[in-house]
Amino acid sequence: MTFRLRSGKKGLELRLHELEAAVMDVVWSKQLQEFAVSDVLVELERSRTIAYTTVMTTVARLYDKGLLKRVRDGKRYLYSSKLTREEFLNATAREVLDGAVGGQQAVAMLAEKLSIASEADLDELEELIRRRRAELKR
Repeated sequence: MTFRLRSGKKGLELRLHELEAAVMDVVWSKQLQEFAVSDVLVELERSRTIAYTTVMTTVARLYDKGLLKRVRDGKRYLYSSKLTREEFLNATAREVLDGAVGGQQAVAMLAEKLSIASEADLDELEELIRRRRAELKR
């Protein structure tokens, strides 16, 4: 799943258009395991006026991009997310680092970022390193 990165954007909108990001935010924040377009529409209508067909087109595009899977349920489709929010954001971060810098530059950038990291962030990083080393030993 490859996406074009959008300059000047952050978070979900780095890889998704505004409405696509809003739809995925609804899916992830409401922890929708399986949903119809109308389920997302109800949530989006709380903050904006939007047509059913607009949401339907956006959900179909997210399916085409590989972020959602779907199954037929009578005359409609039921959708579910292929990735968690964390998996999506991690994949985005990897793509940014892989595309922007090489291995040594990425390590240097990480080291610079660690200078302002919290104790909890450092503990999490230690755990990730421990797991990665265990994987490499297999």
